[in-house]
Amino acid sequence: MLRERTVRLLHGSRVEAVYVLGTYLWTDVYSAAPAGAQTFSLKHSEHVQVEVVCDGQAEDVVTSGKRRWPLSPSTTLRLTMNQASTEASSDKVTVNYYEQEGNTPIDQAGLFLTAIEISLDVDADRDGMVEKNNPRKASWTWGPEGQGAILLVNCDRDTPWLSKEDCRDEKVFSKEDLKDMSQMILRTKGPDRLPAGHEMVLYISMSDSDKVGVFYVENPFFGQRYIHILGRQKLYHVVKYTGGSAELLFFVEGLRFPDEGFSGLVSIHVSLLEYMAKDIPLTPIFTDTVMFRIAPWIMTPNILPPVSVYVCCMKDNYLFLKEVKNLVEKTNCELKVCFQYINRGDRWIQVRNPSLGRTWSRQEESLKVHTLAPSSSVCENSAGPDFGYVNREPLFEPVTSLDSFGNLEVSPPVTVNGKTYPLGRILIGSSFPLSGGRRMTKVVQDFLQAQQVQAPVELYSDWLTVGHVDEFMTFIPIPGTEQFRMLMASTSACYKLFREKQKEGHGEAIMFKGLGGMSSKRITINKILSNESLVQENQYFQRCLDWNRDILKKELGLTEQDIIDLPALFKMDEYRQARAYFPNMVNMIVLDKDLGIPKPFGPQVEEVCCLETHVRSLLEPLGLCCTFVDDISAYHKFLGEVHCGTNVRRKPFTFKWWHMVP
Repeated sequence: MLRERTVRLLHGSRVEAVYVLGTYLWTDVYSAAPAGAQTFSLKHSEHVQVEVVCDGQAEDVVTSGKRRWPLSPSTTLRLTMNQASTEASSDKVTVNYYEQEGNTPIDQAGLFLTAIEISLDVDADRDGMVEKNNPRKASWTWGPEGQGAILLVNCDRDTPWLSKEDCRDEKVFSKEDLKDMSQMILRTKGPDRLPAGHEMVLYISMSDSDKVGVFYVENPFFGQRYIHILGRQKLYHVVKYTGGSAELLFFVEGLRFPDEGFSGLVSIHVSLLEYMAKDIPLTPIFTDTVMFRIAPWIMTPNILPPVSVYVCCMKDNYLFLKEVKNLVEKTNCELKVCFQYINRGDRWIQVRNPSLGRTWSRQEESLKVHTLAPSSSVCENSAGPDFGYVNREPLFEPVTSLDSFGNLEVSPPVTVNGKTYPLGRILIGSSFPLSGGRRMTKVVQDFLQAQQVQAPVELYSDWLTVGHVDEFMTFIPIPGTEQFRMLMASTSACYKLFREKQKEGHGEAIMFKGLGGMSSKRITINKILSNESLVQENQYFQRCLDWNRDILKKELGLTEQDIIDLPALFKMDEYRQARAYFPNMVNMIVLDKDLGIPKPFGPQVEEVCCLETHVRSLLEPLGLCCTFVDDISAYHKFLGEVHCGTNVRRKPFTFKWWHMVP
């Protein structure tokens, strides 16, 4: 850090000065000269280097006491020291003043120096080590060659029996909590004590006080205690200077994710302050600064391996739970059931709890999982070690069903027109651009945009009764490859299949067979194809689907070969919006190669559902395994499907988010 400081000498005086290695200290030698003085000479101790600057020209002082320089108003001395002082005022510079012809000094001034080494350090090169005085520690840049320290939002609960998330208290209860924090080291070197009238202060700005917290390790060798020193109402902390060569260890936690009006960057400063006179505030003579970027909230797409599957237990979904359990047992993940005392009668775990996003620091062991949701008992009770949630609630905007998080999806990594999105792109449903329909609240949209790493794309979902993007699209991996396919609901694909079956002589094949009231209506392929009103409605719905198809192809860089159409039918409600006619197969759960697909109860052709047969023919050649889950009574009749009633925690990306360039 380069600093300039002027110390004015008076003739016949003894002036003491404290400065920090790596700075320059200027003295005004002209104003200190006595009357009649025309020239001056210098002496200095061995650890001091001196330059005489006269009329802009600098000259090193090589020998002490012999060379003379003329005095002028532009003459100054530039002093540096190459090592910290072992004692206060142990180094000095002496200035002797002379008349024009005299060889004996007519006066003398002395500057006694105390040099202290101060460096506030972080892991600016992101290698897991807190290096000393990285020149780029006070800035932050993206990309593989970027620099800058990283900070996690500490919103999990490493001590499960506590009621608050870790970022909402000012205590450290376990070493696991420290793993979610970044280390910061204050390195000092100098005399045993600071000279009188000086102190060191660690501080943050008022604007950062609700975004970052700092803990200090007290008694690191005897019963460690972690003292909260910065954050919330605490803006500064006087650092105890210990003398000699010392390293003071601090732990830093993030309190808020990037958001509207907050880029995610926070700074912490240390200053050496000097007391000048009574009733005058301390003034800084040196400041060192470090910068962190708070890790963004990141969603995980379907192509990543599952870790846990979450589902709510209700009075009427026992059979659904059983089928999901059987599906999960085929995979290497675990099933976590949210019982009624926690879910409080809310079956929609996808609605209250979106696709589980992750953020992570440079350390793989510091992985954290976060959900984004309105205030929810499911989230509050789920918080635990490495698992937390983010709550965004609008103050003035009305909340609609588009704020439920079946309306929040994320694509796999994509490249679009040469621009790479290594963490994919967030997809949200909205209203038609020219209409005044429902939209996701601005507070959530602003939050998603502020994360920067998964640039959101708006789709058109307001044509649906519920209005969620997961009602018409999803993504599946192709096992054994890094490729994927996008599945889209398609009414035209459904009519095409039904016409083919009609031509094959299966026009009287019955839908909803074995479902009591629904099958008693004897809905056949012929009846569906002859229902002109239903045909017209689904032609309109297909146009809505095609509108989204074009957006997705453009914004995700997809071709038709990347898209698979799954048969779907919708019917209009009283508000002229769409709800699924039969269980919507695109609203599935993806667990690696195993797919849990809503059982459609389609027309029975030779005792087999022709919709299931068709979907198997599309997906199983890719190496996927299709399991059809009966959700019709537990979810479909409430306008949701398998995906709406389940949620999946997935392994994180191996790609380091800070390597991308937003």
